[in-house]
Formats: sequence, C-alpha cells, structure tokens
Amino acid sequence: MSEEKQLNLFNADINQNSMLTNPRTPIPPGSYKTMEEIAKDCNQCHRCDLGKNRTNAVIGRGNPQAKIMIIGEGPGQQEDERGLPFVGRSGQLLDKVLESVELNSDRDVYISNAIRCRPPHNRTPLVKEIEACKPYLLEQIRLVNPQIILLTGAVAVRTLTGERRGISKIRGQWMEWEGRLCMPIFHPAYLLRNSSKEPGQPKWLMWQDIQTVKAKLDELNS
Repeated sequence: MSEEKQLNLFNADINQNSMLTNPRTPIPPGSYKTMEEIAKDCNQCHRCDLGKNRTNAVIGRGNPQAKIMIIGEGPGQQEDERGLPFVGRSGQLLDKVLESVELNSDRDVYISNAIRCRPPHNRTPLVKEIEACKPYLLEQIRLVNPQIILLTGAVAVRTLTGERRGISKIRGQWMEWEGRLCMPIFHPAYLLRNSSKEPGQPKWLMWQDIQTVKAKLDELNS
C-alpha cells in the first residue's frame, strides 16, 4: 500500500473518531448509506454526555421508505431498554391514532426522535444535546426522503424548524421545511394526560389533525 493511501486511511479514522466525540465536528450530508450505519455510530457516539448512561441508542422503527416520517422528542426508559422509539404507553396511543385513519406504524410511517439517547429522568433535552444529535436526524430524513413529516411536540418542532411558538398555537398547520410538508401535532404523552374527547380538547384536535394528514397523503398518492 502506498504511503499516500495509508495517510488517507489514517485521516479517515481521525475524522470518524472526531465525528463521534466532538459536537463541533460536522457530519456531512451523505455520510451514511443505511440506517444500520447510523445505528452503529450512534451506539458509539459521545458527541454529548447522554451517551455515558445509555443502554441503547434509539434510532427508529417502521418503514424506512415510508412517505410519512414522525419525529418525537427523545427516548424514555422503555425506549432506552429496547432501542426503539415510542414503545411505551405513548407509542401505543400513537399506533392507535394512526390506525384510526388506516395507517400502519410498521408499513406506512417511519418513527424517530430529535435525540437518540435518553436524558436523565426523562427531562427535556438540552439545546447542546439536540444540536449534537441533529446531524443523525438529518441523515435519517435524507435516507427516508418522506413527503410528510409529523412533529410531535414542541421539542421536535424547534429541533427541525426553529419555530418557538407553543404547540397549541401551531398544531394542525402545514409548514414547509426543506421542500417538505411538516405538521406539528400534540405529543401522545400530552394526550394521555388529557383524556377528554370533547370538541376542542387535545384528543379531539388530534383526530382532526390526523384526518388532515391522511387526506394530504391520499392527495399526494393520487
């Protein structure tokens, strides 16, 4: 092997190590070809301190070629243990919401989070944690290439769009990000805390929103 080729390989190893340990090192678009590659690096990642206590990095579940991508906040305990997003009570409710308009969480959507490691005591992710992890999310979006992105809760909205208005003021409204249709919706955990289905209440509003999403998907498909 030539000296030049050896140096190139050496530099590649240095760059890879820096990507996984230094949040200031960019992860360029196109760095990953598969979700499996992202998962491998995320499980070795220490771009922020959350990696010190993780059991599993939580990458995604569902169909990686789906036309709808759903982005949540961050993993909880069950997600950390299983390495999958939205598998607790919130996830069960999300699946039911999707099923109400004949969408299947394994077939019709791909689900991920703003961050891939669980914050201590399920606290809200810090800005520096979100920014350190965001390149992985952007790579996931690039690979899935969804037509519609659903942003569940304020953290997901701020992470992707920078929008800081409260979720109750912007939910159900179409937004555009990088040429894609995005809709902020309530996080399923919020719906669990607000059980009323009366008109105007969160569960009723979610029902309106998910119908709007399904109608838009049908329009795009036609």
